[in-house]
Amino acid sequence: MAKRYFALLAIAAAVIALVAAVATLHAQQNGTRFRVSVDLVQLNVAVTDNKGNYVTGLKPTDFVISEDGINEKLATFEEGNGPTMRLQGAAPAAKPAAGDAQNSSGDPNETLADAIAGANVFILFDTSNYMYRGFVFAQDAISDFVRSLETADKIAFYSYSRDLYRSAPLTADRSEVVRGVRTTVAGDDAALYNSLLLTLKDAQTQTGRKVVVVFSNGPDNASMVPPEDVAELAQSAGIPIYMISTREARLEPVSTVVFERMTAATGGKAYFANSWRDEKKAFASIRDDLGHLYSFSYYPEPNPNRGWRAINVKLVGEHARQYHVRTRNGYRPQPNRFNTEPPPASSVSQLNDTAQ
Repeated sequence: MAKRYFALLAIAAAVIALVAAVATLHAQQNGTRFRVSVDLVQLNVAVTDNKGNYVTGLKPTDFVISEDGINEKLATFEEGNGPTMRLQGAAPAAKPAAGDAQNSSGDPNETLADAIAGANVFILFDTSNYMYRGFVFAQDAISDFVRSLETADKIAFYSYSRDLYRSAPLTADRSEVVRGVRTTVAGDDAALYNSLLLTLKDAQTQTGRKVVVVFSNGPDNASMVPPEDVAELAQSAGIPIYMISTREARLEPVSTVVFERMTAATGGKAYFANSWRDEKKAFASIRDDLGHLYSFSYYPEPNPNRGWRAINVKLVGEHARQYHVRTRNGYRPQPNRFNTEPPPASSVSQLNDTAQ
């Protein structure tokens, strides 16, 4: 009886071991499929001299890009609105799924050409009760800005007060965008960070280069999400934020600091306009900046860090001390569509989309 008992135990152990081996093999096979990623990280980089003038004519060899101290190989290089160069020796690397950089659409079938094509500009206009004074002048400045963006691929125009209104979804038709600008009306309280977050999420679904331009006339008094979460999403998605604000917002010290930090962290700029003439100058400066950016992309080298990854862009050789570099300072990898691990809960994901 005892021998039969031990024999049954041995058979049961063998079966369990066999099942475990099959499960392990299946997991490894699935792991191979899920862990390989070819997502691009895209950077927009402005280079200026000591007088603030844009520096042109730099080559890929003039830049050194590192991520968490790991040197990266550029896959593409583009200056301003010029042609995109595909660089050799920049093959995609295999990376853990939870550490993938989602700076494209997340579609594994997306081609390199899709990821770098065009430039999409999202304009976000403050129509809250802070805007009663100078509303028409702001509309004029935005309309002129839209008409001047000849090299942009597509433009979207959104307005916000307590809610976000997609007045003109992303389109190549400039007249449609201008109509959206002209039909806006002033509203109530200002939920800037809620609306900016939703705008960034829209921009995130688009391939290629993206930028968000915000016109704000005052502080935020109705949002549910903190500005830090908004800035982190913009950094992780590789979307520069340019913010034009009036002197009304400048009178509120907290908003001033937030605007400056958010734009600097994403590689954009903050402007404070004292008059409608200054507003037009700010829009012209943004247009000029977009036309002089260097655009890079690279496939990140293997990196176990699933948290914040610091990006460092340096100039080498004789350019190192003469010029200044402006770009985003890092990103937090976002789970891709193949990742089975649930993302951590945050106020970003908890925001209810109240956009109309």
